[in-house]
Amino acid sequence: MPGLRMLLLVHVLLPGILLSEAAKILTISTLGGSHYLLMDRVTQILQDHGHNVTMFHQGGNSLMSGFKEEEKSYQVINWLPPEDYQNEFKKHFDYYMGNVLNGRVSFEGFLKIIELLAFQCSHLLNRKDILDSLRNEHFDLVVVEIFDYCPFLISEKLGKPFVSFLFSTFGTVDIGLPSPLSYVPVFQSLLTDHMNFWSRVKNFLEFFIFLMRKWKIESKYDNIIKEHFPEGSRPVLAHLLRKAELWFVNTDFAFEFARPLLPNTVYVGGLLSRPTKPIPQDLEDFIAKFGDSGFVLVVLGSMLSRYQTQKDLKEMNKAFAQLPQGVIWKCTRSIWPKDVALSSNVKIMDWLPQNDLLAHPRIRLFVTHGGMNSLMETIRHGVPIVGIPLFGDQPENMVRVEARKFGVSLSLKDLKAETLVFKMKQVLEDKRFKSAVEAASVIWHSHPLPPAQRVVGWINHILQTGGAAHLKPYAFQQPWHEQYLLDVILFLLGVTLGAVWLCGKLLRLATGCLCGARKLKKT
Repeated sequence: MPGLRMLLLVHVLLPGILLSEAAKILTISTLGGSHYLLMDRVTQILQDHGHNVTMFHQGGNSLMSGFKEEEKSYQVINWLPPEDYQNEFKKHFDYYMGNVLNGRVSFEGFLKIIELLAFQCSHLLNRKDILDSLRNEHFDLVVVEIFDYCPFLISEKLGKPFVSFLFSTFGTVDIGLPSPLSYVPVFQSLLTDHMNFWSRVKNFLEFFIFLMRKWKIESKYDNIIKEHFPEGSRPVLAHLLRKAELWFVNTDFAFEFARPLLPNTVYVGGLLSRPTKPIPQDLEDFIAKFGDSGFVLVVLGSMLSRYQTQKDLKEMNKAFAQLPQGVIWKCTRSIWPKDVALSSNVKIMDWLPQNDLLAHPRIRLFVTHGGMNSLMETIRHGVPIVGIPLFGDQPENMVRVEARKFGVSLSLKDLKAETLVFKMKQVLEDKRFKSAVEAASVIWHSHPLPPAQRVVGWINHILQTGGAAHLKPYAFQQPWHEQYLLDVILFLLGVTLGAVWLCGKLLRLATGCLCGARKLKKT
């Protein structure tokens, strides 16, 4: 009998196990830069764990200077937008980044980029040959990443279940999580979870600004949805986000403020972290020259490396010259000012092994732009931070860095040699920063499963169970007035007002009767 039960159990579970080991999965990457790097890593992880994975990848806008794609073990379907569109996108993106570097960040400039991405999406959805080839593959699951909404619309066109990655911090989009404004900061409010009265006032007002901006962004796709989806089955972007079976969020409990989560929300911060390797000998020789003083690692992301002004380079070089540590700096040699001599303690490189250098025993400080992937790596290795955020989620990320005491922040418009030296020495000399980030490293390492296994495990769970309905609250299906109990409040308010009115009528009636009785007695 026990043997029969075991046989039945295997018979029930085996199809799900086989499916999870050999599912056909499509990953979609329509943006370059670190967004592409994350999706490439996710695709490779799923491929390495036995799935048959294909990446649908848009070429042309890598957003990384000198970027070269390596040979992949998974299948890649490339799509190249029209050349005139690529030129238009590059022109507007360069203009936007120029404004960012000059301290003129504007929502309108960002909205123009979204508009161009929406136009690109329309062109892609018109490519019947591409969509038909994707349909013919009969994928079991689609994996998307949110910045551009187009991957969600492609998934809807294919009619396949999908999971999504939130690359940045919470709040950039609304994925349906409970977000009490008393302690969950609204995106771009630059607040922490410890709010006084005026902070809560600010957070409340920022919430309405966020809703307005969210509406403006989503409205850029309205005409595309009308054009490519028949009336009666047109998706609403806000509903489409909540349709995701799972949300993988590129953060960690060691970094993010504690907040309510739903069962289909999984932290996977640190996915890009790989096992460390010995660094090249030339770097070891350079580090050895500074003995116990160690070295400072400077990596300001692919964006700043591409758009950094020569004024900023001069100020940073001047600041680094005042440190006793060596400085290893990821900086494009071709943009180095010809009239400036590189400081003797500085080594610049077009490319460097960031993860391996962060793991080096003699690293003392990491100067970063505050991108999420870099922050997850530095938390993993317990290295204190000086952040120079640019745009997007980076300022919000640095709010968390300062709140957690991992380091300090410096705005790009305040980037002067003396200010940068002060910030770096502040972190280098105050051991509390090092202690705080080492404590966070313990939290990161103490997870029962590493990020890659969390991704694979949860995706296998979805494949085996046929979806994530059991992980989503019924609130996702409720009208907003039911979800916020407005109908109940109106009903109780009506009952209360009705009861008050009735009591008033009865009281006036009783008073009238009493007065009438008294008059009768007097007569």
